[in-house]
Amino acid sequence: MKRKSLLFLALAVITGLVGFTGLSFSGIEVIRVMFLIFADLLIVSLFAKLFFPEKPKVAYQPVERD
Repeated sequence: MKRKSLLFLALAVITGLVGFTGLSFSGIEVIRVMFLIFADLLIVSLFAKLFFPEKPKVAYQPVERD
């Protein structure tokens, strides 16, 4: 989820522009709800990046037996 924040940002901007620019058709309410979902997911992913930073990758080291 932390890697998807740019995707959620793009989707929120696109659905926000389509949903709130004055267009009127039968599915506009669905697009407005999708905007709210994508905006919430963007906020959650940004908080996840803030509070849970990426941990460095640990290399596998085999144990040698005597």
